[in-house]
Parts: sequence; C-alpha cells; structure tokens
Amino acid sequence: MTTVSVKKLNETTFEVKVEAHSTTTHVVTVQPEYAIKLTGGKAPTEQLVSRSFDYLLERESNTSILRSFDLPVIGRYFPDYERTIQSLLD
Repeated sequence: MTTVSVKKLNETTFEVKVEAHSTTTHVVTVQPEYAIKLTGGKAPTEQLVSRSFDYLLERESNTSILRSFDLPVIGRYFPDYERTIQSLLD
C-alpha cells in the first residue's frame, strides 16, 4: 500500500512524503496562478499536489519521481496531465 502525505512549507512550496516499498520525500513548488488554472479555485493546493502524486504513481514508481520540481513539469513528461488532473479533482 502506498501512502502520500503533503505538508505545506509556505504559500508555494510543499513537501510530499511517499511511503511505499521505499519511502521518498519530494519538494514541489506550485505557483498560485497554476493551481487556480487546474483547480478552478475549487480545491486547495495541497489536494492538487496529492492528486498529482496519485497521477504520477499510476505511471511510475515513487523512486522515479523527481525529488524537487515545479508542478507544471509533470505536463512535459505526461502531456495528458492537465486534462486528467482536472477530472481527478472533480
């Protein structure tokens, strides 16, 4: 079983701990404008980050996820990310 926990460090930075076969820690930055673009202001940024990790973990192991990144980077690796994450948040 995989557990994802998100801790808000400041307005734009989040620490994400993924407990799976191996435990990993990631630092993710999210600009407020990008969070609003994806959530429509209907979900907190912590939820956006958590669901984004759910999305990533369906496609790769936690040990393959970058240790530090800006959330929009996901779309460079997975072009369907923005469309898919919006449906995961609904």
